[in-house]
Amino acid sequence: MTNPAERLVDLLDLERIEQDIFRGQSPQERLQRVFGGQVAGQALVAAGRTTDGGRPVHSLHAYFLRPGRPGVPIVYQVERVRDGRSFTTRRVVAIQQGRTIFNLTASFHQPEPGFEHQLPMPDVPEPDDLPGLGEELRSHLDVLPEALERMTRRQPFEIRYVERLRWTPEEIEGAEPRSAVWMRAVGQLGDDPLVHTCALTYASDMMLLDAVRVPIEPLWGPRGFDMASLDHAMWFHRPFRADEWFLYQQESPVATGARGLARGQIFDRRGRLLVSVMQEGLFRKIGG
Repeated sequence: MTNPAERLVDLLDLERIEQDIFRGQSPQERLQRVFGGQVAGQALVAAGRTTDGGRPVHSLHAYFLRPGRPGVPIVYQVERVRDGRSFTTRRVVAIQQGRTIFNLTASFHQPEPGFEHQLPMPDVPEPDDLPGLGEELRSHLDVLPEALERMTRRQPFEIRYVERLRWTPEEIEGAEPRSAVWMRAVGQLGDDPLVHTCALTYASDMMLLDAVRVPIEPLWGPRGFDMASLDHAMWFHRPFRADEWFLYQQESPVATGARGLARGQIFDRRGRLLVSVMQEGLFRKIGG
């Protein structure tokens, strides 16, 4: 039995079926739709495999167009938009059962020197001082429901919330639309920088929209809203390893018109800003 990190690496290892055309597997899960981070990560793998490997990705912009079906392979078609002296641009279309479900544009940049500055990382507890997600869930629920137990066992990333989870409407009253977690892959991911970039792209979609939900409902419990990611954008500032602890700070500056906007910052333990993320999600009240 492979561990969850090995399964993630396998998931990101696309099959090349033609020039600039790749096929990715989509595990059969008990979900209504394919996890968006999986599609984004696989699409970025496809884009990266059409470059010479010497230019790391510096940004991506993507739209989730249709829900993908779990258990059905996804085909990724790559268009070589530009190969310049400093930048390489790729456009990727994800197709499942003849329908476009996702598209992505990624830009790769030849490393070069330049000036540096950044705002500081927030002062938060270290991951070693915080309980793991499974431990925190068990402490509240005593016995985890089967679905949550299976999720914690199969999750490719370890998650530790900076603040304790809120479980009741009274606890969320007055809460600001913010959340922060420490994360890392549960096993080693190897030394290919593209794998680490695509693994973190996968992780970036796991809980970013939680920042929108914090003021309206407990994060772990019955969900009152049907959520779906609409788009996703990332800017990669520095090299990193996704199997080492990183802080994922999230906040939602606005929610209106059944849509919520979330932005995230990803720091390493040294306080260096690694990645910036933006995402808008659709929020519709269940039964409303």
